[in-house]
Amino acid sequence: MHFTGTIWRPPYEAWSALLEVTEGCTHHKCAFCTLYEDVPFKFRMSSEAEIVEDLKELSQLVPGATRLFLTGANPFVLTAEKLRRIAFLAKQHLSRLKTMGCFARITDIAPKSVAELKQLRSAGYNGITIGVETGDDDALAFMRKGYSSADILEQCRKLDEAAIDYNFFYLAGISGKGNGARGVERTLAIFNRLQPKIIGSSMLTVQPSSKLYAEMLAGKWSEESETEKYIELKTLIKGLAIPTHFAALGASNLRHMHGNLPHDRAELLAEIDDILRQFSEDELSGYRKNLRHL
Repeated sequence: MHFTGTIWRPPYEAWSALLEVTEGCTHHKCAFCTLYEDVPFKFRMSSEAEIVEDLKELSQLVPGATRLFLTGANPFVLTAEKLRRIAFLAKQHLSRLKTMGCFARITDIAPKSVAELKQLRSAGYNGITIGVETGDDDALAFMRKGYSSADILEQCRKLDEAAIDYNFFYLAGISGKGNGARGVERTLAIFNRLQPKIIGSSMLTVQPSSKLYAEMLAGKWSEESETEKYIELKTLIKGLAIPTHFAALGASNLRHMHGNLPHDRAELLAEIDDILRQFSEDELSGYRKNLRHL
């Protein structure tokens, strides 16, 4: 199999077959992100020969695969034609394949028409994971995400119209010290108007090699306390008025939790309260500082 650098996939894609179709990130500007710093170039697409070779190997390793996750920071940036071609090749080699997912940026959706998105849905693309991080425009701009909350709303409504399921990642702490309540309020104003199937939550972990760390040293941004991040999550869970699955399953979370909203809201809130009762701020920040890998 051809794999470049660290391979990232959402926790809920753990049972999916993995296929590398892109390497690196087209944007590569988010202030907090260090996920693709071990890739020796900014971005490239795998050749069709490499993709076919890997699909042949997958057909031997996981012949019964029904779900395929395309790896890379944002494979959905590829044109609709290229994505359909990958789906065609995948189905040639994996006879039981039903759906394909990948990471996507909001800016990857923008060039695609609703008609093209419907074609991709027919080809098997479903369950796209988007690291929107927040609906707070101030935080989106400071972190150089390259889109606004209005863009999130516009592009994800296209996915809704095309019947492509999508998942969000929310980044607790992204609005900075003292701004968590503002960030959640603005995020809820966007999320509650859309239909994400899963809202995955990660805790912002500032790595020394990130641009954000340099901004902190320069006094231009201050990190939320760990307690603030959990209070932020509580506010998010309380305010989500849409049916969705909330999942805090990555290593950046001290304790894993997940549940369906609104049914499991009380249980999720109780889990956070239990964390805040059991662990002091020093203990929570100690976990963050000693976290070796996301």
